[in-house]
Amino acid sequence: MDQSEHNESDFWTEESTSKQQVETSDSTEHQSEAECPLNSELQISDELSSHSGNIEQEAQSQIHLLKQQLAEAQKLTALGELVGTTTHEFNNILMTVLNYAKMGMRHRDDETRDKAFDKILAASQRAAKITNAVLGMARNRSDVIEPTDLGKVIDDALVLLEREMSKYRISLEVELQDVPETQCNGNQIQQVLLNLLTNARQAMDIGGTIWVKLEHDADEQMNVLTVRDSGCGIPQEELPRIFDPFYSTKAGPDDSGKGGTGLGLSSCLNIIDSHQGRVKIESTVGVGTQFVIMLPVANEDEHLAVA
Repeated sequence: MDQSEHNESDFWTEESTSKQQVETSDSTEHQSEAECPLNSELQISDELSSHSGNIEQEAQSQIHLLKQQLAEAQKLTALGELVGTTTHEFNNILMTVLNYAKMGMRHRDDETRDKAFDKILAASQRAAKITNAVLGMARNRSDVIEPTDLGKVIDDALVLLEREMSKYRISLEVELQDVPETQCNGNQIQQVLLNLLTNARQAMDIGGTIWVKLEHDADEQMNVLTVRDSGCGIPQEELPRIFDPFYSTKAGPDDSGKGGTGLGLSSCLNIIDSHQGRVKIESTVGVGTQFVIMLPVANEDEHLAVA
């Protein structure tokens, strides 16, 4: 009797244990089923993240390519504008040569002929200077940053815009101090200068003065280029936005076909940034605007490496 009760007790214990094992097995199965969707979601999330990263990388690559194409288009536009300007200048030079050649042929005395030859020589030298400036800009289209004579870059830019400044009766006050070579790309800095000079000219209707100054800051080890005009000035509330792409204070291109796109100063800022330089602007309405550009001086190691 006692043994029977013991067996029955064992039976219920085994049955209970068996049920517990079945329940545990069912619970494990349910847990696995619950974990499967979570794993799938994590896998999908990882795939989407990877795909998103690839799209972002491709987008950045496309943006970089478009910026390069835009910079190249701006170079060609600037070159086209200069060709148009210099074509008129060459016509004036040729007329000078022709007129003084005729005068020398008409008058046989030495004094008149010497005067005619001097005028012809001066006109020819100016033509050669303009040609060299345009060819230099057309040829130097690389992005190489190297020790550069910034004074010569400024001189060439002023030659290219001399006729335009004369046409609008703009007076140029130029002060170029002897400075160390600048670590820069001469063609790109010339683009910046041409843009600033054109903007300064457009800020004045007829007449006015533009000051161009080059000096050396020994403490900062930078060469400082300043362009200042006596134009209309820029309102203070617009100053923070003038370097934004496609933002312009002008209604559109002037009668020379220049300006109004809002890309000029944005491009200038990108160029200065790529040279590890700095740019500062000050402006007062009715007084004028001043741009100060600071560019690093070329050190001896950089000079020797280029040489």
